[in-house]
Amino acid sequence: MIKKIGVIGAGQMGNGIAHVAALAGFDIKLLDIDPVRLSAAKTAITGNLDRQVRRTIVSAEDRDMALGNIAFGTDYAIFGDRDIVIEAATENEDVKREVFKTLLPHLRDDAIIASNTSSISITRLAARTDRPEKFIGLHFMNPVPMMKLVEIIRGLGTDNDTYLEVRELAESLGKTITLSEDFPAFIVNRILLPMVNEAVYTLYEGVGTVEAIDTGMKLGANHPMGPLELADFIGLDTCLAVMQVLYEGLADTKYRPCPLLVKYVEAGWLGRKTGRGFYDYGGDIPVPTR
Repeated sequence: MIKKIGVIGAGQMGNGIAHVAALAGFDIKLLDIDPVRLSAAKTAITGNLDRQVRRTIVSAEDRDMALGNIAFGTDYAIFGDRDIVIEAATENEDVKREVFKTLLPHLRDDAIIASNTSSISITRLAARTDRPEKFIGLHFMNPVPMMKLVEIIRGLGTDNDTYLEVRELAESLGKTITLSEDFPAFIVNRILLPMVNEAVYTLYEGVGTVEAIDTGMKLGANHPMGPLELADFIGLDTCLAVMQVLYEGLADTKYRPCPLLVKYVEAGWLGRKTGRGFYDYGGDIPVPTR
């Protein structure tokens, strides 16, 4: 039974996973190799829990309990007693492989490894470890505390006990599960990211402005957020990475990343996290950049 959880990566996904799991009563250790990022994650988790208290979603006592359940560190040795470690590093296969290479010597033989990848083959990642039978995809949606869905992806070698333990864990976090086959981008991003990419093409070809495209999809399709606003929220680098996985993995030109998306990423305009993407976030109100 899973009681002790490790999380690798203190970005938005990693700190969200730690937040939700700590609130559910699990013993959490959150790791990042960057102490500054780790400190920012602690501030973000505290702020998000405080917001939940103000909105009466959780009690002050539960907030304090959750904060007490999380320990922070920069040394992989902290994972020596973990039942499962969830990798939430950047959506780059080479980076993830290096993470697993560093992690493996510190794990118990029976520890499970889960990847929060949003697009990369679980079978291929598992093959670079010493335990493909105990390796699984556990894809949380962003922002983790608010989104109800978790995609579970079994690799070719994932055994049934691992799947059942991880499914029970996800359900204990209050999440609804979908089971996806191990194909590029799984279910949600296989459908969502091509829509975002098509919105970028619509902008690139001059069919509409940023404002027209987002207004059209919010009011014409009843989406809560326009696709270009959503791209900025996800991170344009992540959007591009997923589209590249789809394009290379399925060899279909319909998944070709839009050149404008590539250009924005090359410019470092990655969306909200850098202050500029399809919108400029420097003022009180986001302003379209095109």
